[in-house]
Amino acid sequence: MINKKNIGLWAVGMLCTVFVSAQEGSGVHQFVSKGNPIITHKYTADPATLVHAGTVYLYAGHDIAPPGKEHYQMDEWLVFSTTDLVNWREHPSPLKATDFRWAKGDAWASQVVEKNGKFYWYATVEHGAIHGKAIGVAVSDSPVGPFVDARGTALVTNDMTKDTEISWDDIDPTVFIDDNGQAYIFWGNTVCYYAKLKDNMTELDGPFKRVELPQFTEAPWVHKRDGWYYLSYASEFPEKTVYAMSRSIDGPWVYKGILNEVAGNSNTNHQAILDYKGKTYFVYHNGSINPHGGSYRRSVCIDELYYNSDGTIKRIVMTTEGVKAF
Repeated sequence: MINKKNIGLWAVGMLCTVFVSAQEGSGVHQFVSKGNPIITHKYTADPATLVHAGTVYLYAGHDIAPPGKEHYQMDEWLVFSTTDLVNWREHPSPLKATDFRWAKGDAWASQVVEKNGKFYWYATVEHGAIHGKAIGVAVSDSPVGPFVDARGTALVTNDMTKDTEISWDDIDPTVFIDDNGQAYIFWGNTVCYYAKLKDNMTELDGPFKRVELPQFTEAPWVHKRDGWYYLSYASEFPEKTVYAMSRSIDGPWVYKGILNEVAGNSNTNHQAILDYKGKTYFVYHNGSINPHGGSYRRSVCIDELYYNSDGTIKRIVMTTEGVKAF
């Protein structure tokens, strides 16, 4: 029997169906974080963050190594957005390693920055012709892409750096734009390098230099607060996150100690530091999704970061509860 109540329920059901279908059709998936890890339907690693127009964009590599296959298998990057760090939207993958036609794969650590209305994605990939890892630059008019190769060639290749014989020393690019608009890129494994970027954000502006840091492994990240520059990075192996401070982007950098301890059963430890709505957050990955999480199936987490009165940073407390919505 059809009555007004049944018609009302049918209408609501149809409305919900249309809403869900529209979301699926748009390629956008909405979900609510219930603590750490914040993303549980996919494995995510090497987080980087960007704030644009009041929204946080989280970029991550996509771990896809099947259970029992212990190696890094990463073909694409993922992007998520939020305005409260709890309610999230997953957007379609905006970039794959092979979107750099000169690359043959390996979507390793990356970062996106904004300048002059464009969004620039600095990414680690395996070079197709020059042995070893390389850094490419992609560009988009939107923080969710799609992104396209901005150069047609790599920005940094393994034959440019000779301080170590390993083939993966040109990884983990991070870009910091100072208050005067000058952009700098930091990167490296076992040796940390940095260089100025030209205003077009796709070329090095002069030679690169070494940054002398104790027990540097990889994953540099630079941020600034109250006149202090902070350089955090992964140290030793399994990796802890440590940090140094300086009054100048050119150093000298003074080592300040451990920021985040070994992240459980993940050998790597890769961080982003996010300022948002008056608070600071430490974004990282661990291997805590059971039963298959680990060093090659990692998951992004977020916990709050606190400073001491002298500008040093308190050690991160990793939690399963994570952060609360605004």
